[in-house]
Amino acid sequence: MNTQTIDKKSQILWEPAEKDMEHSHLQAFAKSVNQALFPYERLHRWSITNIGDFWSSVWDYASIIGEKGERFYLQGESMADAVFFPDAQLNFAENLLKGKDKQIAAYQADETGVTAKITYHDLRTQVAKAQYGLKQLGVKKGDRVAGITTNNIEGLVALLAATSIGAVWTSCSPDFGAKGIIDRIGQVQPKVLIANLTYQYKQKPFDISDKVEETIRQIASINHVITIAGELPNTITWSSLLDNDAEKPQFERIGFRDPLYILYTSGTTGLPKAIVHSVGGTLLQHVKEHQLHCDVHEEDVLFWYSNTAWMMYPWLVSGLASNASVLLYDGAPVLPDNPTHLWDIAEEIGLTHFGTSPKYLDSLMKADVVLKDQYPLTSLKSILSCGAPLVAEQYDWVYETIKEDLYLASISGGTEIIGCFVMGSPVHPVIRGEISCKALGMAMEVLDDRNAPVYGQKGDLVCTQPFPSMPLTFYGENGDERYRNNYFAERPGIWTHGDFAEQTIDQSFIIYGRADTVLNPGGVRIGTAEIYSVVEQIEEIKDSIVFGLPCENDEEIVLCVVTDQLTKDLAKHIRQQIREKASPRHVPRRIYQVNDIPYTVNGKKVEGAAKTEAIGNEVKNKASISNPECLQELTDIKKKECY
Repeated sequence: MNTQTIDKKSQILWEPAEKDMEHSHLQAFAKSVNQALFPYERLHRWSITNIGDFWSSVWDYASIIGEKGERFYLQGESMADAVFFPDAQLNFAENLLKGKDKQIAAYQADETGVTAKITYHDLRTQVAKAQYGLKQLGVKKGDRVAGITTNNIEGLVALLAATSIGAVWTSCSPDFGAKGIIDRIGQVQPKVLIANLTYQYKQKPFDISDKVEETIRQIASINHVITIAGELPNTITWSSLLDNDAEKPQFERIGFRDPLYILYTSGTTGLPKAIVHSVGGTLLQHVKEHQLHCDVHEEDVLFWYSNTAWMMYPWLVSGLASNASVLLYDGAPVLPDNPTHLWDIAEEIGLTHFGTSPKYLDSLMKADVVLKDQYPLTSLKSILSCGAPLVAEQYDWVYETIKEDLYLASISGGTEIIGCFVMGSPVHPVIRGEISCKALGMAMEVLDDRNAPVYGQKGDLVCTQPFPSMPLTFYGENGDERYRNNYFAERPGIWTHGDFAEQTIDQSFIIYGRADTVLNPGGVRIGTAEIYSVVEQIEEIKDSIVFGLPCENDEEIVLCVVTDQLTKDLAKHIRQQIREKASPRHVPRRIYQVNDIPYTVNGKKVEGAAKTEAIGNEVKNKASISNPECLQELTDIKKKECY
């Protein structure tokens, strides 16, 4: 046995038990298609070689309700032209509302704890009433229904009611500013707006009536406004919308490629892109990910901490299609007086799958939380993480302080595909710092500058074969052209996702950050995640952001840190740690102290905006940043004191 094999084994933090693999969806699926489960790489190759058969088998395995048709996949002139299930007819909401009458469909919780729960029977009834109310307002197939909604039962009912008719759902979170809301839903000309007038965050109540009224004034297409938790003049209250005798929803089946959702990119470099996703593509991608990769079973309880603007909200909602229960949470993840509030809720409802972000796990690490000392977590099977790379030390922390027998999966995908490219699986061991495998049906590679696949080297993450959840288009003028230019212009016929990544010889993955924020000192490409993974382990550092600045035909690395006091000694320690744990090339030339780090409203660091501000240019769309005031500290940063 060679040294590399020994080293790899020492990095294994968890391995599935034989009984768990035998009872996994992935094992059952492999048997259903007469394919061997191991080696997994062979099963994966089958899934991207027999594209139509694979996705047809996902439809059958997940018991999708609808007419599948005889044709499953039509190859196009290019990847973007491929068509899936051209003859299929189905309804999204019908597939999410098939659970048993008495089973809990959704738990609702906020900063006070669990506040409500609803069975599948009662959820169907509420959807029927909301559907009837929307039809009375003239909503029909293809109309856009927009929500400024919190992550609660009313928001879920609104989404399902709209999609049961064949309407298109699009939503923003109430914590967006008025401009951020209008920049998004204003593009798609909604007929109806459903809005929460209040929300709470970090134990503070917020009234957004003024923002909603401004939105109504600015978007001329809105014919009707339905308000939740409050009233406005000339609007309809949620309770009056549901005040009818309807008991069972009527589901309008529509085409596989008919639009379902419109999601928005962060929009920090301009107007957010309005990405149109299909009914069938979204549903098939999500049931595949939930069942085959996350191993979500009937009556499991699935959660992802998300607001209603992020793609993980519709991803969570689709958990209903696997007959699971979902936890809808509205509020801050960490409360000032209780950093483990979400785990109180998880323990109370028997949560099985906890979806979160590295930033949240880091906040618990820095608070020295040891969850296994406080909670039995007997129901918890899996922790899932996305939004940024999960660093190796966070893998260690999860197993040391939460639970040893746990399937931890870092996953990576995007709003653009409303799903994942690379994921974990219930039959793979968990290797610290690595994403376990390519998702089935996703033909992933890492390409170098020659466009050749590479292993053990960093390059661009790409997808080389079509999949059903590719966008239909970007909404608006020249939408098809803008869509193709974003993902296929760099490598015609190949989806270039924009992640800087490495594929190991075992076909696991390491994500180093976004390719457009990759550092390039001395012509060597460095992912920002490589620096964060070191800096975030330094006790004195509360947060950080790194970017590159032009310097004499080269680029120098700039690191900004949030800390109580940046001193020469601390700066020296930071550089030593980066030199030892990353490399001398990763060491920042300049280190600055700042009070805050810019984040999008979805909780992602905005390195591009930080760099734009630092070189003295204006950030075009500050409405996409949750704390734009902090950018002032970065303006012309070279003129300020550094270490």
